[in-house]
Amino acid sequence: MTVILRNVRPWGAELTDVTLDGGVISALGPVPPAASGSAHAAAPAAVVEGAGRILLPSFSDVHVHLDSNRLGLPMRPHTGAPGVWGMMLNDRRNWRDAESSVSDRATNCLGAMIARGTTRVRTYAQVDVDAGLERFEGVLAARESHRDRADVEVIAFPQAGLLREDGSADVLEEALKLGADVVGGIDPCSLDRDPVRHLDIVFGLAEKYGVPVDIHLHEPGQLGLFSAQLIVERTKALGMQGLVTISHGYGLTDLPADQLQDLLDEFAALDISMTTIAPAGQPLPLQQLAEAGVRVGLGQDGQRDYWSPYGNADMLDRTWQLAFTSRFRADELIEHCVAVATVGGASVLDPRSRRLSSVADRPGLALGDPAELVLLEGDTVTAAVMDRLPGRAVIHRGRVVAEDLELT
Repeated sequence: MTVILRNVRPWGAELTDVTLDGGVISALGPVPPAASGSAHAAAPAAVVEGAGRILLPSFSDVHVHLDSNRLGLPMRPHTGAPGVWGMMLNDRRNWRDAESSVSDRATNCLGAMIARGTTRVRTYAQVDVDAGLERFEGVLAARESHRDRADVEVIAFPQAGLLREDGSADVLEEALKLGADVVGGIDPCSLDRDPVRHLDIVFGLAEKYGVPVDIHLHEPGQLGLFSAQLIVERTKALGMQGLVTISHGYGLTDLPADQLQDLLDEFAALDISMTTIAPAGQPLPLQQLAEAGVRVGLGQDGQRDYWSPYGNADMLDRTWQLAFTSRFRADELIEHCVAVATVGGASVLDPRSRRLSSVADRPGLALGDPAELVLLEGDTVTAAVMDRLPGRAVIHRGRVVAEDLELT
């Protein structure tokens, strides 16, 4: 069915109508009321009253751990130990004792994300010798439950590393055999302490199963730079341009300016993308990344889990956090954060899709663009980010899937 979005403001511009057909934006401009019953005299049309709300591309959460969240469950004291290994062990001691199953928690969290405006997701699913494939299968079940409301990629993620426990690489490969969309890696130097072997396994599996790579990189300064350069080498050697993502990249903020620029130029040349969770104190240099032509997306990471009490399934909140931690005040830069959280993340998922060309670029609402959309309340885009009001409508593949923070 054709859908007409009546009286909406694309990226906060003047009021207009937007017509959706075949899962894409098919027309821009006023539609006579008489046409609402038979759009273009071809088929009946559904009308969504925009009531002057802002129309944006829907959010893309490209760094989330659906398998570990505790949204909707009672708050618990934070018991995590410092460091990735210590936090992982704390999660391992507790995740099976949650009040509901992985699949139920992941399904609930994914539904809440969709209701708040996210229709494109890349989620991690931990696979290791402790969990086996249980957490991975729980995330697959959540994806299936919401298959008509969002597009979800699942990363087989070796949170415990690949070399510290015998059999870790075997479990990772088993998840790929069962249909994982992406192969993950983590801190090749500081966690596994053998970056060559770690990356050989990750990129070897990527080549064998024809999947992209997504690597958590928490490593600081020169250590992070060393791991990033090894990732660059393998990306180039295997011809995996556009198929590799570095997540977090905390060490970039510690690098001298010339080293950082050289690395970003290498990322751009090989089309290596990045994702961030808008951390306090170590924000990615968004303006510099945009100038270099590096694709960047945003995600919520873990949400109220055994790693952190933060997170609420709302990418609009995380967009505010991205602007805040980046110390942005100008409307153009706050809107750039929205662009990163929407079409920026979409380009991480699909390097063939429209990507951001500068901090002033506002794509995603042109003729032929995917009908992945969200309506938000606000006088301006910046106001929508600051106020984060509940009057939203969420559209996936040209169909309304949520209204006023509730799934339809």
